[in-house]
Amino acid sequence: MSLVTLLPFIVLIGAMFLMTRSAKKKQQQAASMRNDMQPGSGVRTIGGMYATVKEVNEDTVLLDAAPGVELLFAKNAIGAVLTDDEYNRIVHGIEHDLKSDSDVVPDDASSLTDTETDEPADEAAAASDEKSVDLGKKDTAEEPADDAPAKADVETEAEAVEAKPDDEPKKTDGDSGAK
Repeated sequence: MSLVTLLPFIVLIGAMFLMTRSAKKKQQQAASMRNDMQPGSGVRTIGGMYATVKEVNEDTVLLDAAPGVELLFAKNAIGAVLTDDEYNRIVHGIEHDLKSDSDVVPDDASSLTDTETDEPADEAAAASDEKSVDLGKKDTAEEPADDAPAKADVETEAEAVEAKPDDEPKKTDGDSGAK
C-alpha cells in the first residue's frame, strides 16, 4: 500500500487522539475543582442552584441552600466552585468592584433630554394644543381636504346604523345546497 492511501486513516486517528485528550483534561480539571472544595465556599450545582458548602465527604457534599436548609449532593453534581466575589454578586447582589467615579448609566432617559428651551413650558404646551392630531379612523372620501365644515358633521345614531352595511354572514342551519 502506498502512503497516499494510508494518509486519511492517519489523520483520522490523530484527530480522535486530540479530541479524547482535551476531554480528559476537562474531566481532570473538574475533578480537581471538586476535590479542592472547602467548607464555606460558594458553589453552583449542575441544576443551577447556588449554595454554600457546609461539609465535604468522599463522594458527597452537604450544601447550605438557605438558613436551616441543608441538602446532600453527590460531588459530581457540583458544576462550579465560585469565588467569594462572584458568589456574593450573584446570590446577594453585592458588587465589590464598582468604581464610584465611573459613569453610571441612568435608569430612564429623563436626565438625557435637554430641559432648557427657548420658550417657557406654558407656551410650548399651548402651541402643542393648537396642532392636535386626531388619530380617529375617518373615511377620507366623505371629508373635504380643507378645514371647511362638511354638510353633515353630526349624524344621529339611527342614521349611522341605517347607513352601515350588514357585513355579518348569514347563519344557516347547515342545509346548504352546495356539496
